[in-house]
Amino acid sequence: MLSPDPLLHRLRAPALTERAWFNGLWFQSLWFTCVLGREAWLPLALALLLIHLLLVRSTASEIIAIAPAAALGVCVDTALSLIGVFDFGALITPAWLALLWLGFAAALPRALAWFGAQPWRAAVTGAVAVPLNYLAGARMGAVSLPYEETTTWVILAVVWALLMPLCYRLGLPKTA
Repeated sequence: MLSPDPLLHRLRAPALTERAWFNGLWFQSLWFTCVLGREAWLPLALALLLIHLLLVRSTASEIIAIAPAAALGVCVDTALSLIGVFDFGALITPAWLALLWLGFAAALPRALAWFGAQPWRAAVTGAVAVPLNYLAGARMGAVSLPYEETTTWVILAVVWALLMPLCYRLGLPKTA
């Protein structure tokens, strides 16, 4: 039987997390875990995030790389909660949402890299995909949208058309 270290080394060696298909599958699993399970499934969401951090070549480098884009996402969602665009109940920003932003930041330079290859693609993706994700989350009960759906869509489209290119810029691997 193999000890965990050689197995982990074998999984890290081909950079499994760098493969778009694996990273996309991992991120979708995290998204559904966070949105469907919310607080009840936090341990599973944490486990998924830890799996990612164990499989990347350098955990410390990964945390440093994903922190800025994740922090931006959490800050923007917190601001949108404070001004009434989102309602997460008793919490302004739930823990599951912060975990989801960490996962999203990890997916940016991998599974979602094509969307950020050009700033205009990132802007269009932000204007369309982010509102769709929040509307889907609302339909699944993860968030309430106090404003009318079209108003919420327009607010999110404008905010994320501007911010998504910045997320990609923040999430790009730093070169020496």
